[in-house]
Amino acid sequence: MKKLILIAGIAVGYVLGTKAGRQRYEQIRSSASKVAHNPKVQAAAGKATETVTHQAAVAADAVKDTVSSAASTAADKVRREASIQPAP
Repeated sequence: MKKLILIAGIAVGYVLGTKAGRQRYEQIRSSASKVAHNPKVQAAAGKATETVTHQAAVAADAVKDTVSSAASTAADKVRREASIQPAP
C-alpha cells in the first residue's frame, strides 16, 4: 500500500512539475485514466476496500475489548484501594 502511495505521489509530482508542456500532460493523464478504469485495477481496489473495512472492524473490536478490560481493572483497583484505606 505504501509503494502505491509513493508511486502515485511521484507521478503527481512529475505531472505538476514537468516542463514538457500540455501534450505530455495529456499523455500522462490519458495513461493514468486507462489504468484507473482497467477492470483488473477496479477489482483490486474493491478487494482492498473490503479488506480494509474488515480489518478496521476487527481492530475496533480488539480495541473495544482492551479498553473495556483496562477500565474494569482500573475500577477494581480503585475499589480495593478504597476498601483498604480508612474513611476520614
